[in-house]
Amino acid sequence: MAKIDPAALQQFKSEVALKFQLYNSLFTSLPFHRIEKTGILLSVLLNVCEEGYKKKKTPLQILDDFFASHTSFRTEQEKADLLFRFVQYVERQVVLFDALEDAAFSKINDFSGPGTLKQLASFLQQPDLDTSQLEKNPFCVRMVLTAHPTQFYPGSVLGIIHDLSKALQENNTSLVNSYLQQLGKTPFFKKQKPTPFDEAMSLVWYLDNVFYPAVGKILSYADSELAGKVNNKQPLLQMGFWPGGDRDGNPFVTADTTIQVAAALRSSIIKQYYLDVRRLKRRLTFKETDQLIADLEKQLYNEVFGEQPTRSLSADSMIRQLQQVRDTIVLQHNGLFADRIDNLIQKIRAFGLFYASLDVRQDSSVHESFFEVISQSGNIFSGLYSSLSPEQRLDQLSKLPALATDPTFKEAVHADTLASVKAIARIQQENGEIGCHRYIISHCTSAANVMEVFGLFLLGGWKKEELTVDIVPLFETIEDLRQAGAIMDTLYQLPVYREHLKRRGDKQTIMLGFSDGTKDGGYLMANFSILQAKKELTALSAQYGLDVLFFDGRGGPPARGGGKTHKFYASMGKDVSSKEIQLTIQGQTISSNFGTIDAAQFNMEQLLNAGLSAAAKHSTRATLDQGQETLLLQLANDGFNAYSALKNHPTFLEYLSHASALRFYAATNIGSRPAKRGSATRLNLSDLRAIPFVGAWSQLKQNVTGYYGVGTALKLAEERGEWKKVKEMYQHSLFFKTLIDNCEMAMLKCYFPLTSHLADHKVFGEIWHMIYSEYELTRKYVLLLSGNTELMADYPVEQLSVSMRERIVLPLTTIQQYAITRVRELEAGSPHDPAAGMKTTYEKLVMRCSFGIINAGRNSA
Repeated sequence: MAKIDPAALQQFKSEVALKFQLYNSLFTSLPFHRIEKTGILLSVLLNVCEEGYKKKKTPLQILDDFFASHTSFRTEQEKADLLFRFVQYVERQVVLFDALEDAAFSKINDFSGPGTLKQLASFLQQPDLDTSQLEKNPFCVRMVLTAHPTQFYPGSVLGIIHDLSKALQENNTSLVNSYLQQLGKTPFFKKQKPTPFDEAMSLVWYLDNVFYPAVGKILSYADSELAGKVNNKQPLLQMGFWPGGDRDGNPFVTADTTIQVAAALRSSIIKQYYLDVRRLKRRLTFKETDQLIADLEKQLYNEVFGEQPTRSLSADSMIRQLQQVRDTIVLQHNGLFADRIDNLIQKIRAFGLFYASLDVRQDSSVHESFFEVISQSGNIFSGLYSSLSPEQRLDQLSKLPALATDPTFKEAVHADTLASVKAIARIQQENGEIGCHRYIISHCTSAANVMEVFGLFLLGGWKKEELTVDIVPLFETIEDLRQAGAIMDTLYQLPVYREHLKRRGDKQTIMLGFSDGTKDGGYLMANFSILQAKKELTALSAQYGLDVLFFDGRGGPPARGGGKTHKFYASMGKDVSSKEIQLTIQGQTISSNFGTIDAAQFNMEQLLNAGLSAAAKHSTRATLDQGQETLLLQLANDGFNAYSALKNHPTFLEYLSHASALRFYAATNIGSRPAKRGSATRLNLSDLRAIPFVGAWSQLKQNVTGYYGVGTALKLAEERGEWKKVKEMYQHSLFFKTLIDNCEMAMLKCYFPLTSHLADHKVFGEIWHMIYSEYELTRKYVLLLSGNTELMADYPVEQLSVSMRERIVLPLTTIQQYAITRVRELEAGSPHDPAAGMKTTYEKLVMRCSFGIINAGRNSA
């Protein structure tokens, strides 16, 4: 059981819950149309919703009753106008709650407690602890900011949240009021889709304002407090980046975009160095150092603001100059301000001239079609690519010559596929090798898929012996995860590929996707399959003398690999490679877990602590013992069968499309990427992206992918007489305990009264009952496991946060369901209906509700 900190809960109640009630009253002065009445009416609506759902009323009935009893509005337009004002009001309530939580973060969380670097430093001092592996093997946490936006706040709003949090920390009521008024006048709605470059620049805001200072603080602390205990050959923290490089299913990302984003990253980090050096210059006024600092400042200025940047700057030369300055002040000035120089040196080591390493990603099907087109236009292959056997493909792809001239392609995506490998070469020249050194293959289903990328680089003019790029297969579906070992075994046996790995330091990075795994196989099976794949790939790679590095594609919610992520890493044993922790940081996870310097520092320390402490204990235990593994396999199979029965139900996708906001996702304009792969008009599960799939269940308050099948699996275990074993596994396996903890989080965000009217629906009643019954079954058995009477009782601060957020957003989920119902009624009715012209308005209302609902959930998509 988790150790509950009563002081933290009390701090949350006073710093967040109470202050939310107090500052919420300031909304009555916000510059909305008839704002005071809107605020009062919204409070009334919240009560009407809560009472209405107790009486099993539908969202349509609840809002009809509200309009009839509490307003004088009778026309459709008048009602819709008020509902839009409610949406506007709740959106800003959510921002206030976010800002209060951000402001209180350092008071609620113990920066010297479990999971921090201070705690790790004490842990590593234990005399009986063998730290030789930590001293011998370099370790790092690489956090990759992705082009999967589930965050609806535009940059202007993010800036207000940042400033609002500061004002709240200082209890500056006057400033808080000003920022709330600014918030009232600032639009939340994006009328146009952002470009991939827009997405990149929105994440550069986080690099500049959060990660740059937070990483510097952590690395400076680690350098002084963990010295001699942890290998420092590479920075403990590294940043990765997907916007501008991730072209999987996104036709708007091109080679030009990739080059443009890389240039922006380079320019942005040099600006940060320039500002830091200017601050140093104000302190280092000694005659032996002032000129050295002035010279460095001038170099940086010319790179950023000069008319003709020389591109002569290098990270190594900057470190050498700073080290010279440091040596001087240590020898002649008692080390005055040496800590500030150390901090900047640590930043330069971590960020180089690239800021964040830009990954390129493309789907394997694009590579296959590219080579099919190439095979039709010349004598590069011995026949059509599609006619070659797997063995022939591997052989011929490893021997491709560089193309003398670029072919003319009918499809832009094929021209870009070739251009992208040339863009990588250019970026490496300007930003350094680490600036762009990975090519990720989505939906990798064969060894040929990996060698297609190898062959692509050969066609693009790269020489085998100079290929400074890691080729990273991404295994996502349950079947792909099962085949991963066989695929990598084939590659490891291929001499040309093994030579490539040797040149890359005998390391192979493999990406594993949680989102599509859960969508494909359900919660238990996805997590178990990823663990099994990691174990198999660890053992296999060791046989070939290789280090395997796992890159986890994690989203925000538990259904997409999120939740208590650091605990999963802490639970890994000797059977899973722990050389590095690499994971994607997506959507709201960026703003909620890394939105402030305090939060970012705390959560990065949790990841570092998890990885380093697990590595220190690595030789003593497996992730699961044999009995636990056998038991969890059975649970995963039972959960998979239950989820498959739901997924294969004839009305499964039709139900989701009918009841949720799924079909409105494309209009939200939160990201440049289409909501589904392919161009087929008919919705199918394989084309549907994980974000809208999981997000739709979240907005429906059913969160199917976060628990479905768990209850059935636990019930069957009890019937087999294995409940005692399950209970013991829950008590002694951190991996299984974390699975269940995250499952509880997903369930706490469910609210079935919202959709209970579908229980008697002639088409969808059966599937609604399937989902609700599994929820109740899972809740029963999860509480039996934990011994608690409430979900997330072991985490009372998070439990209260979730409950408050869900209550704030209840009017929005009701309005959204009301609007969805009205859209369906108008689609089914006569085009001559006087209200027929309101269909577009209600569709917009559905979409606008999504903003507040998802933002309130923070890790709901």
